[in-house]
Amino acid sequence: MDMRPVSRTILVAGGAGFIGSHLCTALLAQGHKVICLDSFQTGRHENVAALTEHPNFQLIEADVEQLPEVRERLDRVYNLASPASPPAYQADPVRTMMTNVVGTNNLLALAEAKGARLLQASTSEVYGDPEVHPQPEGYTGHVNCNGPRACYDEGKRAAEALCYDYLRADRVDVRVARIFNTYGPHMQCDDGRIVSNFICQALSDQPMTIYGTGEQTRSFCYVTDMVDGLMALMELGETPDAPVNIGNPGEFTILKLAELIRKVAPTDARPEFHPLPKDDPKRRRPDITRAKALLGWAPRVPLEEGLKKTVPWFAEALGRTEPASNRVVEAQR
Repeated sequence: MDMRPVSRTILVAGGAGFIGSHLCTALLAQGHKVICLDSFQTGRHENVAALTEHPNFQLIEADVEQLPEVRERLDRVYNLASPASPPAYQADPVRTMMTNVVGTNNLLALAEAKGARLLQASTSEVYGDPEVHPQPEGYTGHVNCNGPRACYDEGKRAAEALCYDYLRADRVDVRVARIFNTYGPHMQCDDGRIVSNFICQALSDQPMTIYGTGEQTRSFCYVTDMVDGLMALMELGETPDAPVNIGNPGEFTILKLAELIRKVAPTDARPEFHPLPKDDPKRRRPDITRAKALLGWAPRVPLEEGLKKTVPWFAEALGRTEPASNRVVEAQR
């Protein structure tokens, strides 16, 4: 019996982004044909530059709001097309909302026309500033629908609603992943995410910006674990009737994260405190009971180990060739 995995044609919208580029790499490694579609609003050509010579990789520069004709057959569609960090999605909130609503509808229609399965990359932001901790998928959230983060939070909530409307109408086989904080290579220094901010500040010996007291918590998932979870959900035989949290349940304060980064990327940089932004969640941790039961999935990379994989990538991106271990720094205070 031939046990080789079936080769599929897979569209990854947002495939030149942080998670999307890692997903493209993993799918190619499995022998699939990958069509990466990206507007490069926040995605980067450098993220997929190494893939462009691969015979099974195709790059389409386009926006999901004005989705071009896709002539190839499609078996799978991953929708990761959206800015995901507050500075990026707040820079053009109307476009963010339309990307998540109009863009998702366009991809659902494409999947329907092609008879393809679609995975929607949703977000832990649908839980808002949660009053239930940790957050299970059944929690409906505590979101400010008029606040500065609403373009993303409500855009993703609306996208989920669209997905389940298509699913209930038996038009598209849809899976929804609620992604929690993810980190790793291919993040941008200026994307406003806490891990990339801290690492770049530490490597540059700049103050490490902490909003609020630093006692607020987050859970950080290394990107390879995230990609494994997304692919497991996409390939699950039976369609789940509700979203699935994908994230690492390890919970760390922002102060603890800063301490770990100071350990991995030794630096003289000290914390610098600023006011907490409006609607910034105080606690964030996924309940992954459902992912474990349905997918047999759980993250494997501990935070410190993942940071040790991530810091060298940023060091190279910033032009720092000297190993951190050779830098003269003071002991951790």
